Amino acid sequence: MLLACGVALPAMAQAPGGATPAAAPPAGATAAGSAPTRLGGILDLALAADAQYAAARAAATAGREKLPQAQSALRPNVNAVMGARRNTDYSTSYSGALRYDSQSAGITLTQPVFRVAESAAVEQAELHTQLVERQLALAQQDLLLRVARGYFDVLLAQDELAAAGAHREALVQQLAQSRRALEVGTAPVTDLNEAQARHDLAVAQEIAARNELESRKRALEKSIARPLPALGRLGAAAPVDLLAQPEQEGLVESAPRSAHPVAIAQLGAQIAGLEVKRQEAGHAPTLDLVASARADKGVNTSTLGVLNDTRQASVGFEFTLPVYKGGGVSARAREAIAEQQRAQDELTNAERQALLDARQAQLGVVSGSALTQALRQALASGETQLRSTQRGLQVGVRNRVDVLNAEQQLFVTRKDLAAARYRTLVSALQLKAAAGALTEADLRGLDALLTD
Repeated sequence: MLLACGVALPAMAQAPGGATPAAAPPAGATAAGSAPTRLGGILDLALAADAQYAAARAAATAGREKLPQAQSALRPNVNAVMGARRNTDYSTSYSGALRYDSQSAGITLTQPVFRVAESAAVEQAELHTQLVERQLALAQQDLLLRVARGYFDVLLAQDELAAAGAHREALVQQLAQSRRALEVGTAPVTDLNEAQARHDLAVAQEIAARNELESRKRALEKSIARPLPALGRLGAAAPVDLLAQPEQEGLVESAPRSAHPVAIAQLGAQIAGLEVKRQEAGHAPTLDLVASARADKGVNTSTLGVLNDTRQASVGFEFTLPVYKGGGVSARAREAIAEQQRAQDELTNAERQALLDARQAQLGVVSGSALTQALRQALASGETQLRSTQRGLQVGVRNRVDVLNAEQQLFVTRKDLAAARYRTLVSALQLKAAAGALTEADLRGLDALLTD
């Protein structure tokens, strides 16, 4: 059976001399009265604390402001100007200097009527708003996959550590039996040496498995920004075939159209096309409605009285026709055309990559399911073989090396079965992600497969 339900693990590996270390709690054990955190709970923590996803949300908030910025270029522009000056005039018409104060105030309103470049910029900004939303959806999907992978990586490491501990315990018994057999003269010293070597290797494997578990815990803690709580375990009988064949085929077929990277590339190509229009508009005329009002007043500090007191108001249209700008407009237009072609090529690549990712994920689902079934049968056969080999040793038709080999093969099969189950689940999530269909509900639905 799969060791997902937990096996008692030692705190330290037994020394070659045979001293038995104190036992540690099972991997992922919880404190009394506390329930393990399942995948949905870890996802909630990650959504609130993951720095990478938080940065994506901030980028989306900033990107949404592109539209009002672009729209402002087509809206009324009002400027008010006020000034106060101290003036000194010299003239041959009077002796000395004429000193006086002057004040001015004015207001100007400009309403764009026809501006091709600014209209294209607004269309670009509308597409950019859709782009940042897609990028945020892609970032959330990436978080979902990272959390699921991290969660199952920890469970796999726990299972591997449990298998390593069980393997070491079995070899402790084989080592003790070899020592007793040597003492009574029923086994050669080579059997003891073989058992000792296998035991020492199992100790090293358990240490490596414990280190790997701690490393994977730290990786998942990066997303939740807190110590990792005890996790729910994948039930030994839990099914891992989550997607039926028709659903798999549908996801693969839709991936080149619905994947988030494809949608992002499509929007990028449309924005690049509008950039060509915007740059070519450098030769287009512009028409603005302009209204202004101004008042000027100058007061002589001598006996001349008021020198100037004027008021002016105007309203009309301003037509501008660019004639020549040194070739810069044409150069920028050619640059935009090249960028448009690059965006189209990136779109083609994104579509092909989405199809490849979907097919690879489907292959992982299909092969993972078949491998899981095969390894389940292999595990049952391995357990039967081990029992038969042990009985053969008792009746003298098998030697102790055969038993050690059977123990080693059973250990490897247990590890491979645990890995196959988790990879099948993750491949199903990757297939949905490749088609842009992965949601929070998919991860929370996996909680039903987990036990305490």
